[in-house]
Amino acid sequence: MTTRQLIPSGSPYEPEIGFSRAVRIDERVLVSGTGPVWPDGSCDPDAEVQARRCLEIIETALKEAGATFSDVVRTRMFITTPDAAPGVSRAHGAAFGAIRPAATMVIVAGLLDPRWVVEIEAEAQLAAQ
Repeated sequence: MTTRQLIPSGSPYEPEIGFSRAVRIDERVLVSGTGPVWPDGSCDPDAEVQARRCLEIIETALKEAGATFSDVVRTRMFITTPDAAPGVSRAHGAAFGAIRPAATMVIVAGLLDPRWVVEIEAEAQLAAQ
């Protein structure tokens, strides 16, 4: 029997748009596109700082689902300018350098909040229990 666990983050967009920060289905955890949202609504303009914040939020969602960065098998990074790539790469490398999941970085025209230069998704696979 398949089990489905919804992991909310408390974002006001979740009920409005109809999504969860993450969803765990059996041993698979899918983390939604995660923007650099600070609790007070501020947003640092630095791409590396933004990426680190995205990864902090992703790490929290993974933990709530019973996973860690070590379980991540795929990430997707969406950036709004090629200038963001070095900083986002450094942040991603600091989190995943030893894990080395499959990863994609794509330049997009824009993100939900115009202050954001990066949004990150992650997928994790837990060992069969």
